[in-house]
Amino acid sequence: MSTKLSDLNAASKDDFVATLGNIFEHSPWIAEQAATFRPFAGVNALFAAMKQVVDHALAEQRLALIKAHPDLANKTQRAAGLTAESNAEQNSAGLDRLSDAEFAAFERANNAYKAKFGIPYIVCARRHTKDSILRDFERRLPNDAATEVQTSIGEICRIAALRLDQQVSADDRLSVHGRLSTHVLDTHSGKPAAGISVVLTELSDLGESRVVARAVTNSDGRTDQPLIGGRPVPIGRYELMFGISDYFSGRGVPLSDRRSSTRYP
Repeated sequence: MSTKLSDLNAASKDDFVATLGNIFEHSPWIAEQAATFRPFAGVNALFAAMKQVVDHALAEQRLALIKAHPDLANKTQRAAGLTAESNAEQNSAGLDRLSDAEFAAFERANNAYKAKFGIPYIVCARRHTKDSILRDFERRLPNDAATEVQTSIGEICRIAALRLDQQVSADDRLSVHGRLSTHVLDTHSGKPAAGISVVLTELSDLGESRVVARAVTNSDGRTDQPLIGGRPVPIGRYELMFGISDYFSGRGVPLSDRRSSTRYP
């Protein structure tokens, strides 16, 4: 349940910190310092204040912030208990249901990263699929330590922005969400195609593919709700399948004339 920004502006410092203490993982000192900037005109101003605290923190504080985060897909840490926020974030990318091959790949990547940099690999999991996280590991491993510290802080701020968006309600919103939709056109009849089943699947190199959304097109050839909406659109490879056989069969259209097209807003 979200908290109104107006209530946070009026709250005691202790209550403010208690509410926002884990926006940045295990680092309530950020909320404590940000509280001194109240009142906030909006959630964007609140996030800017918290980010300012991070940007001006001492090097050892920033390093401690990075090390406060768990490894991705670490079975031992998950068994010991992640924070509710970290658990939900890792689950959103499917890291709670890895195949044996995927788990082995994550373990190799985590070990290689920590051996080189001495810090946990951090990425905003809500913006990724399992495959794109593994590719990001490979992309970042050649970096130097200073680059990775800065990259990690950037990912932490992305994580924090999404947590804040879920935790605090205000008149304004943080720009953290994306949208994926489709528009199906019946080019044979020259009109939108209604009643087409649509299945969006997230593809995986090492594990099972996962159905993300199922829907049926409405009278405008669109789905009533976006296939992905109200959250970031995760980086990854997807398959979008349209059930056009029954649609055209019911209209007596010959197989050779069955064509469809899609547009992505």
